[in-house]
Order: sequence, then C-alpha cells, then structure tokens
Amino acid sequence: MILDPVTLAIPLFIALIIGEVLWARSRRPEAYESRDTATSLFIGLGSTAVGAITGGAVAAMLFWAHSLTPLSIGWAWWAWPLCFVLDDFAYYLFHRSAHRVRWFWASHVNHHSSQHYNLSTALRQSWTGFFAASFIFRLPLAFAGFEPAMILACGGINLIYQFWIHTEAVDRMPRWFEAIMNTPSHHRVHHAINPRYLDRNYAGVFIIWDRMFGTFTPEDDSDRIRYGIVNQLGTFNIVKAVFHEWAAIAKDVWRAPWRHKLSYLWREPGWSHDSSRETSDMIRARWERERR
Repeated sequence: MILDPVTLAIPLFIALIIGEVLWARSRRPEAYESRDTATSLFIGLGSTAVGAITGGAVAAMLFWAHSLTPLSIGWAWWAWPLCFVLDDFAYYLFHRSAHRVRWFWASHVNHHSSQHYNLSTALRQSWTGFFAASFIFRLPLAFAGFEPAMILACGGINLIYQFWIHTEAVDRMPRWFEAIMNTPSHHRVHHAINPRYLDRNYAGVFIIWDRMFGTFTPEDDSDRIRYGIVNQLGTFNIVKAVFHEWAAIAKDVWRAPWRHKLSYLWREPGWSHDSSRETSDMIRARWERERR
C-alpha cells in the first residue's frame, strides 16, 4: 500500500483555510465569497474521490514502466532529493502543456476558474486528469529507474507545497527565496488574466524552471491582478466548472472542417481555424501594441 502524503495533509489544509478566513475578515473581506469557497471545497472533494479510484491505475503504470527498464536507482538517500527535483521539472513540463495544449487545459482549467485567490482555490484540482493522461509526464522518471512509490511520494509533497502559495495574505518572501522557490507572489501571477501575466510562472516548487526557459514574469504592483479565466464562467455550478471545456472541445470538433478537427484538441486554448478567437499570445501581443 502506498501512503498518500496529500491525504495526510488534509487536516493541515483545513486548519490553514480557517486561519486565512479569520485573517480575511478584518484584513481583506473580499478574498472569500461563500458560494465560490463552497464550489472550491466540493471540487476538492470530488477530486479526492476520483483520485482514490484512479490512483491505483496510475501507480500500476509507473510500476509497469519501472519493470521495463534495466535501470534501478533504488532507495539510496540521494535518490530522494534527485527524484524530487526531477519530478518538479516533470511537473513544470506538464503544467506548461496544461496551458498550451487544449486537451490538457480542459482537465486543468477548473483550477483557474475562481475569480478569488485564497487557500480554498488550491483545492480546485482536476477530476479528469487520468482521462487526459496527464500521468504520462511522470513515466520517464520510472523508466529512468526511480522507484514508483518514491515518485508518487515526491509528487504528493510537491502538491502539498503548492497549497500555501494560493494566498494574498503573504506579500513577498525574502529575495533569495523568491529567486529560487515558487511563492505566493509568483503564483498570483500564474492565476492572473491580465495580458502581461497570461501563461507565465508554471513552476510547482522551484521557480528556477521558469527563469531558465523564459516563462517567468514578476508580480508588478502597478498592475493589479485580476483572477479567473479569460472567458469567465459566470456561475458557481460545479459540473460546469469541471466539464465546461470538455463540452466546448466536443462542440468545436463537431462543427470544425475535417482538416481542422484535431487542431481543436492539440492547439493552444483560444485557437480557432477562422481566427475568430484569441489565444493568450494574441492577447498579449495586442496589449503590447496598445501600450506603445
């Protein structure tokens, strides 16, 4: 049996959310909205239930990949930090793909659907990640010889770390920390829909990946962050929050000419064959032209 560190951390998550709610009452009452928070909590419960059902299959695939390789790193102490860093890089690749490939975005978009930014927002995890095959980004670690249980444990710790950065209660961390680690400031940028911030700061734990690959943008206090998705949901309906992009993909594929059907799965969100919509790159380019 593989112990899930995220499940063990649930009491901590609840305690921190309660603490932030108490802080928000006097310092930032607009940070929480009861219907929005309820939606986040129910999406989190649904994600936990789905994870319990599909987690075994993901573990089985990691064990299968590990069985095919002649490499075996084992349980040496140094394998843990190495696995954690490489898993975080794998997360960066997944997360970047989840914003740049519509198929993966359909599974990830519910995490961005709230127009509020607080610790409860972190609970808006995917119900359809297994269907979208997002687990493929961790398979190379198993092929490289890392133990499947180690990979799953490192992934769980990564997710736990990301919980605390979903807050406006923390302004900036020390400069050295902001240079290396993902922080609330960096992740607020990631959840923003301001043109300058779109599709930036994909990091899980280490912001160094974004700095290395040109996807880093710092938070600018002069550009107040607006949260959500470019085309806001306008509803607290849980089913729509979770599945609306899958429904939109199905509609687009059905209506598109044959030669463009697959493009609505694999091109970036907002792409259309007739240029009737805007991608994040197009929105940013228009914003930059208007600034001149």
